[in-house]
Amino acid sequence: MKHRSILLSGAALLALCSAAFAQDSTDSMTIGLHDWSSQIVDSRVVGGILESIGDKVEYVTTDSQAVYESIRLGDVTLETEVWEATFGAAFKAALAKGGIVDAGTMEAVTREEWWIPDWDKDVCPGLPDWKALNACAAKFATPETGGKGRYLGGPVDWQMHDGDRIAALGMNFTLVNAGSASALWAEIAAASKDKRPIVVFNWTPNFIDAVYKGEFVEFPKYFDGCETKPELGVNPNATYDCGFPGNGYLKKAAWAGMEKKWPKAYAVLKKVNFTNPQLAEMAKMVDVDGMEPEDAAKKWLAANEAVWKPWTE
Repeated sequence: MKHRSILLSGAALLALCSAAFAQDSTDSMTIGLHDWSSQIVDSRVVGGILESIGDKVEYVTTDSQAVYESIRLGDVTLETEVWEATFGAAFKAALAKGGIVDAGTMEAVTREEWWIPDWDKDVCPGLPDWKALNACAAKFATPETGGKGRYLGGPVDWQMHDGDRIAALGMNFTLVNAGSASALWAEIAAASKDKRPIVVFNWTPNFIDAVYKGEFVEFPKYFDGCETKPELGVNPNATYDCGFPGNGYLKKAAWAGMEKKWPKAYAVLKKVNFTNPQLAEMAKMVDVDGMEPEDAAKKWLAANEAVWKPWTE
């Protein structure tokens, strides 16, 4: 029995040594890029960190909803920004199927919602309450909305269900989808020149907080079941009769096979942890300073070694 115990201990030691010296595959990992600046920059930041430990990385532009199915199938290796309000449903659906894993929640706290600049309050008392906004709907009308207020939402593929919310709450607004995140920023910049009333989709963290004063519209508070159980909300006959989560998560996602194929890279990804100010800074470098995302990532990495170097240890 004593002899067998020694053999088992040796086997255990061998397993531990093998794990300790496991090397990442020489194949390239694939990181998906979407259509908003912080995600593009921090994806390249993470890619740069993984390259610093000897891994190979390539990037591919992907649909921000379909990416979770791509990860599940192994076509994309990892995702750096899973926003709860916008992508939580698609992420959960992929998790239920298998093949994708939750690679951890970051310190950053997110909010995604209808947003108004401060100058809207000059023409619409009671803001940011949604009922006050609805009472002032005509103030936000444009020729394309036929007398109804115009709400400029995010790109169609972000699937925010704003049309469902407008219907559920009986709002006198028409949804118009922006073609990109940059189109939203252009709308705010143009309206700021003559203080034209606007309401647009916005989120935090991003650079807008540092450039324009404004607030998120306050809808009926989000609750679990808002999207699926009409009887629980303010409209017993409709879903989406609430706002988005006020303190949403920001997660990372990875292909389930990443840990085995690239164990060192997976360990680093688990440690990656961006804050609201860090993500806002990354977005600002592109959206305000006009840098290319690749250059912004390199600049951030060079200036923040004390932040990311410990993730590689």
